Amino acid sequence: MAEMKDAHVVEIPVDEEHQQKLSSAMTIISAIQHHPLMEISESPGHLLLLKLWRREEDLFGRRIARKESRMDSIRREIFQLCCFFLIFHGFFMTILFTSSVNSEEHICKKWWIPSILSVSTSFVFVFLVQVNLCRYWKVWSQLQREKTDNRALTRCIQELRMKGASFDLSKEPQSGKRMKSSSVEIKWKPVTWCSQYLITICLVCFAGLVFPVSKFMLCSF
Repeated sequence: MAEMKDAHVVEIPVDEEHQQKLSSAMTIISAIQHHPLMEISESPGHLLLLKLWRREEDLFGRRIARKESRMDSIRREIFQLCCFFLIFHGFFMTILFTSSVNSEEHICKKWWIPSILSVSTSFVFVFLVQVNLCRYWKVWSQLQREKTDNRALTRCIQELRMKGASFDLSKEPQSGKRMKSSSVEIKWKPVTWCSQYLITICLVCFAGLVFPVSKFMLCSF
């Protein structure tokens, strides 16, 4: 009889532990059922909207990656053109110096020939650099719009996931076209242009210095 009582006393904590586990399991199930993602899965409209926005977010990511890759390619082209520009003028100045040392005095009268050659070649390089810079800043502005739209879409997706079925289906991501802030309006356009095309300005200044240097080298030695 004592053994039966002992056995009966041992079974009580097991039942309590089982009830605690069952209670915690029911709590978890209830929390899952009331979770926003569960509400979205049970609502066809919200689920479709989430899928569409996720697909659009993926497209934004691909377009952003392509534009960033294109910008890297344009930067490499600009760097190569600048290197060729400097290499050309390095060879040009070397040949000009050698000619001025080993030539007769009457060569000073033809100083304009190498100067025009230098200016013409420099103009070609400057033109190509400027075209690539215009392409670069055009892609940059498109990239900024893509990132702005992507951030707005991401915020809407996060809000949908948090609110669940209570999310307003008529809500749309805000467009990247917004009113300019006062800080942007104050910005002076010439300063912006100079900062964007500083490389072109430097190349033009360098080519302008080479023009009188050609006469100086041919006529001073």
